[in-house]
Amino acid sequence: MSIASDLIRGNTDTIILAKLLTEDSYGYEINKNIQKTTDGEYELKEATLYSAFRRLEKAGMIESYWGNENQGARRRYYKITELGRLVYEQNKKDWEEAKKIIDSLIR
Repeated sequence: MSIASDLIRGNTDTIILAKLLTEDSYGYEINKNIQKTTDGEYELKEATLYSAFRRLEKAGMIESYWGNENQGARRRYYKITELGRLVYEQNKKDWEEAKKIIDSLIR
């Protein structure tokens, strides 16, 4: 699983952008969704997740805002920007091309 984890880790930004395509979300919910989607086989470490949020926000691909929670702790929500959508689409194309090349090399 370490090789798979290394491959996935190299796509952390794209994974986060993909999770924000349909709705704004916060860190815990994004990570929970990643775990659910992978049947518990993968999760982002908290430090990795929040480092990615900082990097993506600094690059203008996401924006953050504080939610208005009636109960419990206030959550910082993240939303994808138009630039983030464009980067996601390009990264997805790049992944598909790389996957095609790797598939042809290991058959």
